[in-house]
This record gives sequence, structure tokens and C-alpha cells, in this order.
Amino acid sequence: MKKLSIYAGLMALSIGSATALYAAPRGMADQDGNRVVTKAEAMAAADAVFAKMDANADGTLNEGDKAAMLAKRFAAVDTDKNGAISQAEFIAAHEMHGKRRADRREKRMERSTMGKRHARAGGRDGRMDKMARADSNGDKAISQSEFRAAAEARFAKADANKDGSITPDERRAGRQGR
Repeated sequence: MKKLSIYAGLMALSIGSATALYAAPRGMADQDGNRVVTKAEAMAAADAVFAKMDANADGTLNEGDKAAMLAKRFAAVDTDKNGAISQAEFIAAHEMHGKRRADRREKRMERSTMGKRHARAGGRDGRMDKMARADSNGDKAISQSEFRAAAEARFAKADANKDGSITPDERRAGRQGR
């Protein structure tokens, strides 16, 4: 059960990241800044997300990546590098996390049309369902080809007129349809 929850957390993070890249209001995958995300831009962004998530560079998203990410987080909090996290290090990390969260919240508020937060669709369960679908062979790991296939399917669903690009209007319609 513990392995399943760790796997689900890792996969939820990766799907959330990939989806956000081309579904974001400003289209973070939009490399040329024209507010239209082409399939090539979306796939390049998905590849970048996969590379970032594949912490141990073995070509799959699995338990090994989760362990590598946790070790990296631990090392970031363990500022004196003694292999233990003191109360002071813990508090400093907690405060830094709070500041980053407040900064992200403020940026979201600036981007929103009327100062309201946009609700996230799907939540944790929705992201886990997406990851289960991405793992097409059921081996509890997601290869880069499975990750790309899932990203291509999401792109195709968002590209309502099937012209190979996602416009701001298509993104807006997709958000309303969720």
C-alpha cells in the first residue's frame, strides 16, 4: 500500500506538471510567446517535464525517482550537511516553503481576470486516474514513450478544431468543460 501511495504521488505530480504546461493561462509551453501552443511546443515541454521528473535518469518514472527526489529534498533542508535535520533547519525550510507558496498565490491572483483563484480540475484523484491511464502496460512505471503518448492524447483533446495548435479560446473552453 505504501508503494502504491508513493507511486501515485510521483505520478500525480508529473501529470499535473505536464498538463499545466500547455493548459496554463499564459501557456508555459508557448515558446514563441504568441499565446498559441503548437503540438511541437507541447511535446517539447512534456519532454522537459519528463526529464525533470526522471531524477535517476533511467528513462522511466518509478519508485527510484521518488527516492532520488526525496533525497534531494532532504539534502536541501539539511543545510549543515550532517545527515540530520535539526529543528532550526526544519523551521527555516517550513518558512521558505510558506514564502514560496505565498509568492505563487500572488502570481495566480495577478494572472486571474477578476482576482479570483481558478479551481483546479480533478484534484488528487483526477491526477491519479490520469497517471493510471498513462501507464499503458500496467508495470507501475511510466516510460518516456508512455508519458509522450499521454501528453499527445491530452493535446489532441484540447485541440478542439484539430489544427495542430491550442489557442487561448480552446484553453478557455477546455477549462469550462472540466
